[in-house]
Amino acid sequence: MKISRAVLFVIFFLVPVFGQDATYFTEDAGNKYWIKTDVVYGTENGHENKLDVIYPHNATADVPAVIYIHGGGWIFGDKAGAVLETLPYLNMGWAAVNVEYRMASASKAPAAVEDCRCALRWIVRNAKEYHIDPNRLVVTGHSAGGHLALTTGMLKESDGLDANCPGDKGEAEPRVAAIVNWYGVSEVGDLLQGDNLKNYALEWLGSSPQKEDVARRSTPISYVRKEKPPIITIHGDADDVVPYSHAVRLQQALDKSGVPNQLFTIQGAGHGQFSDKENRKAYAAIFQFLAQFNLRPVK
Repeated sequence: MKISRAVLFVIFFLVPVFGQDATYFTEDAGNKYWIKTDVVYGTENGHENKLDVIYPHNATADVPAVIYIHGGGWIFGDKAGAVLETLPYLNMGWAAVNVEYRMASASKAPAAVEDCRCALRWIVRNAKEYHIDPNRLVVTGHSAGGHLALTTGMLKESDGLDANCPGDKGEAEPRVAAIVNWYGVSEVGDLLQGDNLKNYALEWLGSSPQKEDVARRSTPISYVRKEKPPIITIHGDADDVVPYSHAVRLQQALDKSGVPNQLFTIQGAGHGQFSDKENRKAYAAIFQFLAQFNLRPVK
């Protein structure tokens, strides 16, 4: 199926954001990109987990891809409302995968973490069909999606949270090339009590007597290791939904382990909804960071 009307409609808003280069993108996107919607990458508890793939169907070589995971405190949101977030990467000639996962109403933690790991495995397994380079995958998301981007990229098979993923026997363990974390939770347990207690975290963890252990297993900082992919974090220092301290402690842990990383702080900003100027500066920092790891626009 060719790219949907909804996606084509929002593409035309790129011009004022990304300038002259985006003009050609809006003219060419309909011919260049196809979209495959609502692909089922796994079924858990009777719930079909789905994703969309937007890809350059006539690419002569495999291209990088962004994996976008939507936010919503693990309790609301969907991939349809997140399609705009893939546009900066599509404008670079990349492919994009827009991932949905189980909300707390369907399954409590760590279900969302498990689902996104399964989505990553599906993407790697099917990369060739969509002209995607499985060695150049960048996973990103905002808020809860930032948290899930971190766990998706930082976990290993041996951590046990993708044990139920469909797959072929003996397939290679998936790896991501970089993580772009927009104000994601880095310490889940910190949100369950004390000054940083958040109702959305309590709802996601539920009332299980093992919730402290589940919180630890769902916490990105638990998986900081030297061999982890490079990570850039964008966070407002006045965020009252996901504390800015999460970004700082993540940076400190990554620095200590020698993982390439950057914290891009937006002074005085809250939980997202940055100004156009702030957003452009953040993306400039992201693209500069990714370029260090051969993650550049496709010529």
